[in-house]
Amino acid sequence: MVASLEALVLPLLMLVMMLHRVSGSAATGFTNFQHLNVPEALAGTKIRPLSELERYEEISKSTTADESTNEWKLKLDLLHRDHITSNLSHHHRHRVNERIKRDINRVTSISHRLHISKKLTKNDGDFEVEEFDSQVVSGMELGSGEYLVRIGVGSPVRNQYMVIDSGSDLMWVQCQPCTSCYQQSDPVFDPSDSATFTGVSCQSNVCNRLEDQNFGCGHSGKCRYEVSYGDGSFTTGTLALETLTFGHTVVRNVAIGCGHRNEGMFVAAAGLLGLGGGPMSFIGQLGTQIDQAFGYCLVSRGGTDSYGSLVFGRGLVSAASATWVPLVQNPQSLTFYYVSLVGLGVGGIRLPIPEHLFELTELGDGGVIIDTGTAVTRFPTPAYEIFRNYFASGTVGLPRVPGVQIFDTCYDLSGFEMVRVPTVSFYFYGGSILTLPARNFLIPVDEVGTFCFAFAPSNLGVSIIGNIQQEGIQISIDGEKGLLGFGPNTC
Repeated sequence: MVASLEALVLPLLMLVMMLHRVSGSAATGFTNFQHLNVPEALAGTKIRPLSELERYEEISKSTTADESTNEWKLKLDLLHRDHITSNLSHHHRHRVNERIKRDINRVTSISHRLHISKKLTKNDGDFEVEEFDSQVVSGMELGSGEYLVRIGVGSPVRNQYMVIDSGSDLMWVQCQPCTSCYQQSDPVFDPSDSATFTGVSCQSNVCNRLEDQNFGCGHSGKCRYEVSYGDGSFTTGTLALETLTFGHTVVRNVAIGCGHRNEGMFVAAAGLLGLGGGPMSFIGQLGTQIDQAFGYCLVSRGGTDSYGSLVFGRGLVSAASATWVPLVQNPQSLTFYYVSLVGLGVGGIRLPIPEHLFELTELGDGGVIIDTGTAVTRFPTPAYEIFRNYFASGTVGLPRVPGVQIFDTCYDLSGFEMVRVPTVSFYFYGGSILTLPARNFLIPVDEVGTFCFAFAPSNLGVSIIGNIQQEGIQISIDGEKGLLGFGPNTC
């Protein structure tokens, strides 16, 4: 039935789009098309180094907060990793190739993590750490570390770059003594210099709540953790309670990992700030203080000197203009944020893709994750092929070129100023529709004008909405209400 419906609709769509095909510069009133500014997109392949690394430390505390509820708000600036790594000296094509390599590892790692989590038995229970009321469970997944935030660790404060990761719970930093550490931008944190660093014992509830394969006891009786990731990266060290500082706001007794042996793709950053849905994440530990609400807006890949943002607290997250969709909980993995995607659209037409391809099963298979660490959105191969074919039918006026890396639909847009492309939309349960900006699905992969359709097929079961498709769109997550918001399309 699906194949026959596609056979009927696709030729009609091709005919309509051929009648309105793209020219070198055009402006039409058709709402089913968007315009991509080619020179502007290519200008974004030129990365500018930071002139002042500390400049983007921004914090705001609500002056109108209700003191009786202790509501507080945090706002921090985000930075893409390319701005502070050696990639500054490389061509855009090289950076794209490296990003795709990291991305393949990330997706494989997520699949591995979900497969392992289905085999684990999670216990229930609570623990208290001063002002935090939270449970501890390890929902640990690292990945490529695309976006960084600057925070202070310890007392006195040592500022560090931290990877933000919506697919991780455990927070950790590299620590002295460092038996094996990768190179980072700042001096490695030394817990012996911090007056607020407190080790966690093996007998503590915090340590006992870590998954069996991720904790143990050293000779000193301190709780040890060991986390390996699907891409071969790992971190091992001791669990501790420490103070984190965001500008002028101090958060005490945060459970973090102090990593003494760390290897992998964590270039430049000192560690990881876990923003996952599990109780051990930074979101889980803050709990009701922020109403389990946070949001982010990822800075674009381009060379602009603007920054993305990371905010905590419902007062900064809620937006009436956002498109709100239900979150879907996977009992097998509390870490990841699943969304209720039910379909895809091209050119204003919802495609004949069976909804079950996006469903999360009772066994925890399938579903659609939104993830900060994955770059390229993945869909199950049958869904992707229909999606790709419809998009290609709407771009018959653009010169095609061979695929690049995992991208199989690419174009030579050198010499074009503005190109018109069919819209790309995500359909969610309840009727909400998110239509992406053209820059979020047709991206430059070199400096000379090769652009590719920025999606890829996957046979791993789970679909992932990656950060390329999220760029420039405010993402708001309200864990308490079980909702995720898109928009407005500005950082």
